[in-house]
Amino acid sequence: MATKLLVVQVAALGWDLVKELPGFRPAEAFFPAVTCCAQAGFRTGCLPRAHGMVANGVHLPDLRKILFWEQSSALVEGERIWSRFRAAGHNVGMIFWQQSLGDADLDLVYSPAPIHMHSGGMIQDCYAKPDGLAPWLDKKIGRPFSLFNYWGPVASQKSSAWIADATCALLAEDRFAPDLLFSYIPHLDYDLQRHGPGSAKARGSLDFTLECIDRIKTAAQSRGYEWLFYGDYAIQPVSGAVFPNRRLREAGLLDTREIKRMFYADLFSSPAFAMVDHQIAHVYTRDPRATAAAREALAALPGIESILDRQQQAILGVDHPRSGDLLLIARSGQWFAYPWWTGKSQAPDFATHVDIHNKPGYDPCELFFGWPPPSVSMDTGKIHGSHGRPGDTVAWSTSLEFAADPRSMLDVSRFTKAWLDSHA
Repeated sequence: MATKLLVVQVAALGWDLVKELPGFRPAEAFFPAVTCCAQAGFRTGCLPRAHGMVANGVHLPDLRKILFWEQSSALVEGERIWSRFRAAGHNVGMIFWQQSLGDADLDLVYSPAPIHMHSGGMIQDCYAKPDGLAPWLDKKIGRPFSLFNYWGPVASQKSSAWIADATCALLAEDRFAPDLLFSYIPHLDYDLQRHGPGSAKARGSLDFTLECIDRIKTAAQSRGYEWLFYGDYAIQPVSGAVFPNRRLREAGLLDTREIKRMFYADLFSSPAFAMVDHQIAHVYTRDPRATAAAREALAALPGIESILDRQQQAILGVDHPRSGDLLLIARSGQWFAYPWWTGKSQAPDFATHVDIHNKPGYDPCELFFGWPPPSVSMDTGKIHGSHGRPGDTVAWSTSLEFAADPRSMLDVSRFTKAWLDSHA
């Protein structure tokens, strides 16, 4: 009986894309249905109220800052589902998952970690543990990993191809192969956001995703691994952006600083600000008066389906101290954009760059070039797919036998933990 397991998260593998194909089953997605929440939920078997990842971004109230795509494992609270498995002497690896750096319960880690130079530009690099892993992978695959293929206007299938090669190589190398390996297939997300889930481009991306799954599955089986592939969210077609920060600014709740005719959000003085993330947004306020004023202002904004206070957030399991004083959920077919300005000339300098760490909100427009290249677009009308709302149904497939039929990805995670515990 196999005591090794491969888990692969497949970005944007919604049930609607593969429901006619054999081998896949549906499950309710983690909520919020975004990357970091799905990964934190799976690795802990918990809801956001326990693991703390309420979005892809984090609000730091003491610093008055919003940070996206931070990688510290300490951001994910709670015990990992593999704790007993590893304590029994098995080793665990994680590649291309967020919040993996510094996790003492991981024996192998590989994750993008570029150096952003003070003079501008970027040194491409990946964080690797143990020593020797990075040069071995580069040599084995024949090229280093390209961050430009992973996100931005030229993000493509090449990112998934490299990660699939790396996954297969790790499984076959006794020196590095862990007993439990988490991996990731990212590229399907790009074309679904760019062109919509019903597009020809999406179909081509799905076909390549299925090729990656089959190739990795074959490699896993040949090395005696059980396997589990799952989608983190389902992308739905969208046709319009909603701008909560513009509304808050109009209501006098979001302050800005004008610097060289550009408008920057002043989070030190603003009574309210919305940290947007696809189809959800956390609104952080200074005090109860500001919370009431923000609710009133946003209630008049078309495109918002729900405005949840902290008690209402508890129903969805998102009642964590990091959550907003209000949580916005977009109407079906719409998504939240972070801009607070109205004219292009007012946009901050980072608006036209791939700048995932400085932007205080998720920006899918970075998937398109602006003019002149290499700037990125600010045209929200280019976006045709988004995700994040409750009730998403994703696809999953596994060689494991569970004691019951999982109805949600939370169930899948907890049943996977039970399997790992039984092999501890």
